[in-house]
Amino acid sequence: MNFGQARDAAEAGDKVAREGWNGKGMFVFMIGGNAWSFTISRTGLPVSDLDTSPFLCLKTADNKLAPWLPSQTDMLADDWAVVD
Repeated sequence: MNFGQARDAAEAGDKVAREGWNGKGMFVFMIGGNAWSFTISRTGLPVSDLDTSPFLCLKTADNKLAPWLPSQTDMLADDWAVVD
């Protein structure tokens, strides 16, 4: 699939990845509309009821999560697939 189709799939709740990525187990998914509550560890300041705007998140090969922006190569690729 192309990037537009992959973005639509992520928006619908699927995990997507490019077949051409070298990192084993990497995928992208969408986060959005969640209310978050947490404490800023350095100051102890509580932060509550923050709603997120939708964003794409990458699960990395070393099992970490990071906000993700597609490269031009990613946006023009047609080797996107839904991940089980």
